[in-house]
Amino acid sequence: MIELEGLPELVDPVMVAAFEGWNDAGDAASTAVAHLDKEWKGEVFAALDAEDYYDFQVNRPTVFMEAGVRKITWPTTRLSVVRVGGEKPRDLVLVRGIEPSMRWRSFCNELLAFAHELGVELVVVLGALLGDTPHTRPVPVSGVTSDPDLARAMDLEETKYEGPTGIVGILQEACTHAGVPAVSLWAAVPHYVSQPPNPKATLALLNRLEDLIDLRIPLGELPEDARAWQLGVDQLAAEDSEVAEYVQTLEEARDTADLPEASGEAIAREFERYLRRRDGGGPAGPGAPGTAGGPGTAGGHATDSGDGSSFLRDNPSGRTRPPKRPRRGDEADGSEDTSED
Repeated sequence: MIELEGLPELVDPVMVAAFEGWNDAGDAASTAVAHLDKEWKGEVFAALDAEDYYDFQVNRPTVFMEAGVRKITWPTTRLSVVRVGGEKPRDLVLVRGIEPSMRWRSFCNELLAFAHELGVELVVVLGALLGDTPHTRPVPVSGVTSDPDLARAMDLEETKYEGPTGIVGILQEACTHAGVPAVSLWAAVPHYVSQPPNPKATLALLNRLEDLIDLRIPLGELPEDARAWQLGVDQLAAEDSEVAEYVQTLEEARDTADLPEASGEAIAREFERYLRRRDGGGPAGPGAPGTAGGPGTAGGHATDSGDGSSFLRDNPSGRTRPPKRPRRGDEADGSEDTSED
């Protein structure tokens, strides 16, 4: 471990983690944590020693110039803290890095040591996977945990996944065995537009995180980026009849699957969620952008995770790839492509 500064004293801290790589389709999860760090001006206080966990032929260091001096940035995982004041102050410990190449158990133990020393009450690990989901519908976000009591208390799914896993799954299990409450939030990214960025999926993860920890998150330009992304993908799909037909098939399947959710109870939950966002539920921090009247939001916060982002293309020609079914093996709901993101 490389400790950059002394460990801070925190108020009701929650650790939020995301890792680039296999569990980060469209860079949606790592971008979500980067957004939190940027909007709340996170202060880095520690970093893990890159020598211990990374293969530098896989994740290469980069060289840059600063004031005429050559410097090197090493791939690593950094921890920062953001402080959210107001009537119900709560601090976040943000963990952002690259999925380690080796020594995963030691890696998780280091993070858990920080969580213990900082008094972390809950660990939330963000992930994103490729799935058979249309880009025109709200992004599905699954909340899962290995703890049956936590699943009941927080209205989450108790994970039953079996198969290959990434650092998200390993860290969640390490937390469970250490007695630290842990939750994973998974966003499903359309496999036919898998290249990053995907601000629509990032927005959906932040909305679900906001509900989970009862903390209003400033969204800045993210809702507008999400809309632009969806419009861009709409245009690309319209230029390819095969893709357009495939998207329509996914839409019909999704709408049919969602019909049972259109119940009075589900509608009531969504209405309560809207009221919490409109009337408050924790401040967004002084001077934070997007906290009042942002476009398409209530009080600068998205009320629907179905808005899009600056769109991405699947190849240099700018056309989407012909639709292909991803390989199965979804850690959250059976729809993940198990290849590298």
